[in-house]
Amino acid sequence: MGHPLGRTMSSAEQLRMVRVSRISSRSDLFPRLIAMQKLADAQGFAIFRVSGSGLPAKQRLVCELENWGPSNAGFGKAFTDAYGDILLDHIDKSLLPLSWAGGYDRAAPGPADFAPFMTRLQDGILPFSGLAFPVRLGAVGNGFILFTGDEIDPSSDTIVELHGRCCHIMMDLLSLDERRTAAAEALSEREIACLQLAGDGRISEEIADKLGLSVHTVNAYLGSATIKLDSVNRIQAIAKAIRLGYIS
Repeated sequence: MGHPLGRTMSSAEQLRMVRVSRISSRSDLFPRLIAMQKLADAQGFAIFRVSGSGLPAKQRLVCELENWGPSNAGFGKAFTDAYGDILLDHIDKSLLPLSWAGGYDRAAPGPADFAPFMTRLQDGILPFSGLAFPVRLGAVGNGFILFTGDEIDPSSDTIVELHGRCCHIMMDLLSLDERRTAAAEALSEREIACLQLAGDGRISEEIADKLGLSVHTVNAYLGSATIKLDSVNRIQAIAKAIRLGYIS
């Protein structure tokens, strides 16, 4: 269906439409990250969040998502060992993207005329070149999105576009975590226990017998959990609880 009155949607309207469509799990971020990876002409991506608060010495970078694969299983540790402290210091002072040249490349990503708008890290420490985009959204929302590979050479416009998209990715990831925390606080231990047993295939009578409750009480717990998880039925509530990590 076309836009009302045939009017072309503005970029702000398109952004609002994207923001209304909330993600339900981290897997929803992968198609967008893959599209950004292709835009950067990279071979891999990763999201690192700043973990810890208070003194900088207690902070560290934790990898939340990546697609480097089993053959590059140690790359995350190698990256944080090489640049972790520098990135933690950087995000407190600047939001400029960072770049580095890997051992296989001669130059870091990005055109020469864009160099004043980027921070160059020491080259040759890691096998692959890369770009790191800082995002600062508050204590629990700070981090970096990385794109790595050989001979990455994005244009200035592409770097700006990628940085904007990285902000949206991190906002959605933070929103997902906040919703998960809210749901965890809302669900009682009994509701979680009933959901777990229901997810194991137990019917209400069996759950009641297992927990020493009446069938009516079990159904009440399952019903309230379904409402709190914003689900339409018990099956959806169980699926959502599994997806969010509350039950196994």
